[in-house]
Amino acid sequence: MTTQSVPAPAALNREAPRLGGFNLTVLRLEIRRLLRNRRTVIFAVIFPVVFFLAFGLNSAYANQRYGHGNVSAFVMISMALYGAVLATTSGGAMVSIERAAGWSRQLRLTPLSPVAYIVIKMLTAMVLGLASVVVVYAVGALTGKPSMPGYLWVVTALSVWVGSLVFAAFGLFMGYLLPTENVMQFLGLGLALLSFAGGLFIPLSQFPQIYQDIAEFTPLYGLNQLVHAPLIGVGVHLAWAANAVIWLAIFAGGAVWRFRKDTARV
Repeated sequence: MTTQSVPAPAALNREAPRLGGFNLTVLRLEIRRLLRNRRTVIFAVIFPVVFFLAFGLNSAYANQRYGHGNVSAFVMISMALYGAVLATTSGGAMVSIERAAGWSRQLRLTPLSPVAYIVIKMLTAMVLGLASVVVVYAVGALTGKPSMPGYLWVVTALSVWVGSLVFAAFGLFMGYLLPTENVMQFLGLGLALLSFAGGLFIPLSQFPQIYQDIAEFTPLYGLNQLVHAPLIGVGVHLAWAANAVIWLAIFAGGAVWRFRKDTARV
């Protein structure tokens, strides 16, 4: 008696997709879904503008020179960075909602690789970060208080936006690590503490040396120095860039790890 082998289903013979399944269609859908969340968009865009209007419009700041510009420009860059960090973190942390809905487990049935999925999520969060930076800079220009050469408006804005990629990864990592009901409360407090620790709200020079030494290892320290360097007119230190790259690797690696853990539980 002979037996016939059963042909393998076509799905089992599929080749792995290029780039781990990354494609622009998925990215576009993710961006549209994020921008529909009005609460997140308003929170990420309005907060930094309010902070800039509260702290950056002081007449003394407008008349006080600082590097290639004035103190108002310095404050605007700081608030744009805070807004971009808040926006990208919030955008990344929205993955916690997908986890609660069981979407992460469903992704196990697709050929989408963990790395491709994390990249798509980070790029989506960066769109919200860009909106925050543009709005803060637009409000700054309308007030007429910040002053710096035209090219520095572009350079500092791009530096803020690109640098916020670190916190897109941070938001994803926290979104996978923390329970859905606690993630945004934790992140709001956590970002405020990291902003103080990195010298974003209060210059580190006003603190004891031991505090300044510790601050150099916090996630926002390197970004804070890098985005202000063009305005101040100082060279970029390797330690600042290393700080940003190392934290990006830690957060992105943590997000990939937690994604794999989630999709493994079926």
